[in-house]
Amino acid sequence: MPWRHGLQRMFSTFPGGSPGAGLLLLRAALGTSLLAQAAANLFDGHDLTFTIWIAVLLSFVISALLLFGYLTPVASVLAGLCSLAAALSVFTEPARGFLAAKPSAVLATVIAVALVCLGPGAFSLDARLFGRREIVISSPLPPSGR
Repeated sequence: MPWRHGLQRMFSTFPGGSPGAGLLLLRAALGTSLLAQAAANLFDGHDLTFTIWIAVLLSFVISALLLFGYLTPVASVLAGLCSLAAALSVFTEPARGFLAAKPSAVLATVIAVALVCLGPGAFSLDARLFGRREIVISSPLPPSGR
């Protein structure tokens, strides 16, 4: 998997402790806000168009990736683009859901950019799958024949 080494090189460490918990909170905040947005669009009682179905499905997938911490840089970029689109768009009908308020959408975009820059942290599937490994090199064997 060539992308496996690329993801490891994106971050110098996968911090644990308090910094890792902070990154977990950032991922959880962004993931749950996208999940709330998707649920608001899905259960608001209006007729859902094909575009809204695609947006809801994409929001569910992105929020799951963020909550589990899998492919966090990719999910964060997608979440940031979705939030930025919500912040900059002018809807023809009143927007619904959490990201309908422009400040909330801008905050979600800023959190996504922070996650792209900082990485997923130690409490993620990315750290488990792509994190640093300790390589133990045993001492050389004595030459044979002596």
